[in-house]
Amino acid sequence: MKGYWIAKYKKAEDAKKLGSYAEKALKAITDFGGKPLVRGGKYITLEGEEFIRTVIWEFSDYNAALNCYKSKNYQEAWSIAKNTVVRDLMIVEGI
Repeated sequence: MKGYWIAKYKKAEDAKKLGSYAEKALKAITDFGGKPLVRGGKYITLEGEEFIRTVIWEFSDYNAALNCYKSKNYQEAWSIAKNTVVRDLMIVEGI
């Protein structure tokens, strides 16, 4: 079964740091086979909390998604923005 990262961004205080994170994270994520399904774009919130950005990555399986998040390269990328970003990030097993 596929694995998915679902990131809902609530606040991003430093666009430059977020951009640097995204650039470095892209390499780390694609190294684990991550495929972008949603990276921003047009949206409407019909129920629940409003988010400024949603990102969804698809991986070959749940473990690949989890291992990517735990990887040294991804954690180095995340360290660039984590003090300036508020987000919810979950890993979900698909069907």
